[in-house]
Amino acid sequence: MRSHPVARRGISGSVLSALLALAAGACGSSEPTEPAVATPRVTLSRARAAAGSPIDITYRFEVASDAQIAGDYRVMLHIVDADEERMWDDDHDPPVPTSQWKPGQVVEYTRTVFVPIFPYLGEATLNVGLYSATSQTRLVLQGEHVGQRAYRAARLEILPQTENLFTVFKDGWHPAEVAGDNAMVEWQWTKQVATLAFRNPKRDATFYLDFDSPGGDYVGAQQIQVSIGEQPLETITLEPRQRLLRRVPLTAAQIGATEVAEIQIAVDKTFLPAATPAAGSKDPRVLGIRVFHAFIEPG
Repeated sequence: MRSHPVARRGISGSVLSALLALAAGACGSSEPTEPAVATPRVTLSRARAAAGSPIDITYRFEVASDAQIAGDYRVMLHIVDADEERMWDDDHDPPVPTSQWKPGQVVEYTRTVFVPIFPYLGEATLNVGLYSATSQTRLVLQGEHVGQRAYRAARLEILPQTENLFTVFKDGWHPAEVAGDNAMVEWQWTKQVATLAFRNPKRDATFYLDFDSPGGDYVGAQQIQVSIGEQPLETITLEPRQRLLRRVPLTAAQIGATEVAEIQIAVDKTFLPAATPAAGSKDPRVLGIRVFHAFIEPG
């Protein structure tokens, strides 16, 4: 950082020292002095992923032998671009609350996330941390400190969305909607039967279906059948207030030999908000399930 000359004489040594300390603090982040409570490790299922595609993130926290964590902290994962600008995150509560972590314990789990459709391609960095949702304070961890008790944990190369298998939301879908408080969250409601068309990969694949149904409060549990043509692939029970991510295996034989294949998603119970007084809505659409991601990944 370039030093700044003092503009006038007569500034005391204490004031000058304070100014220099502020300047030094602006030049970089200081290392935490408290002992680390854990060593975090983040592993990705792949080093390169296209926008819109799923990726498995494995979190591993090796708790320090003398750690004492009072209270429950959330896991912070911020994905930043080459200029260290935050693009999106995977903040969440760990499956084992931090108040239950024991000295020397290893806490490890995997989450599946979808790379958002974001106007950035190239290398991204994943920074991890532990923070309090109430006070926003962060715990000290062992690792490469990048400032504000965040730690560099992994890197990911983001590829264009065109790298994915070509897919079309064909019949039986309502227009896409975006959450009012988070433009990264998008979904499409199905009607009673919705069709997803995709280019035949000519090999085995996996169908990812990430969905819920706020209408379940009024219609109860729903049965969702996933099929290709006349071939049922899987029947899924969706309970009210539940969000599911299902991976449905597709064999090359099930997909068939046509250039374009189609998956059908059928719901046994639909929901009409305008006809349900308790819903407090004038929405006249017939709604099946709310789909956040429907993705075909070749094997």
